[in-house]
Amino acid sequence: MRLVISILLNGLMVFLASKLLSGVTVDGYMAAVIAGCVLGLVNFFVKPVITLITLPLTVITLGIFMLFVNGAMVLLADYLVGGFDVDGWGWAILFSLVLTLMNTLLSRYTISKKEK
Repeated sequence: MRLVISILLNGLMVFLASKLLSGVTVDGYMAAVIAGCVLGLVNFFVKPVITLITLPLTVITLGIFMLFVNGAMVLLADYLVGGFDVDGWGWAILFSLVLTLMNTLLSRYTISKKEK
């Protein structure tokens, strides 16, 4: 049950982020849920490999290059999911930052609720 709730919340965050950013479009909530699932899978399987390959560049840029890695993962999800469109690198990087902020806020809220 927890996995289903996590998937639906991730889809909701993708949907809300697409409403905030004009360069990201989602054709409905179901496409947002699918995009959220694909983003999760891409971040789980592909991102560690890309991060390892680009580690020297990430160290040289003091971690700034990870923004481009995150943007690349969003663009890969854009390529894989119909109904989820991102208009270039800038929007992909901004979308990943917005999703990161939303996930951080959501996790802080759920952690503080568990402690009480």
